[in-house]
Amino acid sequence: MTQWITVLGSTGSIGCSTLDVVRRHPDKYRVFALTGATRVEEMASQVAEFSPAYAVMAEESAADALKQRLTEASQTQVLSGTDALVQVASAEKVTQVMAAIVGAAGLLPTLAAAQSGKRVLLANKESLVMAGPLFMQAVKEGGAELLPIDSEHNAIFQSMPHDYRGDLAEKGIRKILLTASGGPFRGWQADDLNVVSPAQAVAHPNWSMGAKISVDSATLMNKGLELIEACFLFNCQADDVDVVVHPESVIHSMVQYCDGSVLAQLGQPDMRTPIAYGMAWPERIEAGVESLDLFDIARLNFEKPDEETFPCLRLARDAFAVGGSMPAVLNAANEVAVAAFLGEQIGFTAIPTLIKQVMDQHTVVQADSLESILSADAWARELANDLVQETRS
Repeated sequence: MTQWITVLGSTGSIGCSTLDVVRRHPDKYRVFALTGATRVEEMASQVAEFSPAYAVMAEESAADALKQRLTEASQTQVLSGTDALVQVASAEKVTQVMAAIVGAAGLLPTLAAAQSGKRVLLANKESLVMAGPLFMQAVKEGGAELLPIDSEHNAIFQSMPHDYRGDLAEKGIRKILLTASGGPFRGWQADDLNVVSPAQAVAHPNWSMGAKISVDSATLMNKGLELIEACFLFNCQADDVDVVVHPESVIHSMVQYCDGSVLAQLGQPDMRTPIAYGMAWPERIEAGVESLDLFDIARLNFEKPDEETFPCLRLARDAFAVGGSMPAVLNAANEVAVAAFLGEQIGFTAIPTLIKQVMDQHTVVQADSLESILSADAWARELANDLVQETRS
């Protein structure tokens, strides 16, 4: 049976990799909708190739520009805004939704996909960071299938028992071992980080990723967000998850069992592998990725993360421990801080400083409704932006 897929964030790196898998299996997958932010030329090219029923841009001006670039023969309807994202994520015809919009902007359409019972291919970790309990409840009540696409969580999923239902001890699991590359500044001293440029921060040694997630990898915030995501995905506590720095990015994560076994998933650092696994699960399909040459790799290294030099990982642990609205505040402050760093408004080491300032000033509330979560998100963004301006003045 043909699977109809909506790709949220189709012009980003995950979206493009998803479409490459679709391209390889035209008999299995068809594109229902594509969504993007501002990359009009890339979207026009994708629409021309995949002929989706809908193309959604974040802003109306970008949607108007896209309409001008499509041919008169195009049958694709162009929309804009959050309501349109929710519409194409929850449409009746859609069977799978690739949730690959970066940041808080992906929360509402990803939540809508869960509520409407889709197979949710989750690459938008912020949905769980901001609204973990709410999101997992939506998955349960909507009858959705939730498949993790982040390479680490996908690896954990593959290394878990097939019938795992959220109790580590019941399945003899001692620890989840969440791997991290360490980013481009692994081994650097704190003083060296004061002069880091945006160009250096986005130059990841192993993965091809967007600017924001590359900076998150450099600060270790990405691993902090992934730790929170893992706790919600696998129904565990932060103490059940150890972060292991593995520079080669060959082992994508591991699960440690009570009998002394450690199961690991290995592969090339190519997102098409977890994407194809999520799309075809429980089957496997060709992803266009070469198998590992273990003789070429020869050696694998592991070390503990340096949370003193890179405090963002510790901040994420603290936010999860506090709970309530604090993870949403952490995420919002980080998004503002990273944008300010990329815009050369603040330095690299100011990112965790700004995040901690926002967290310290937050009065935690229960994250028991979408309204409370979005309110905390808006509050944190306003304060973080004010602090950026104070830093510049």
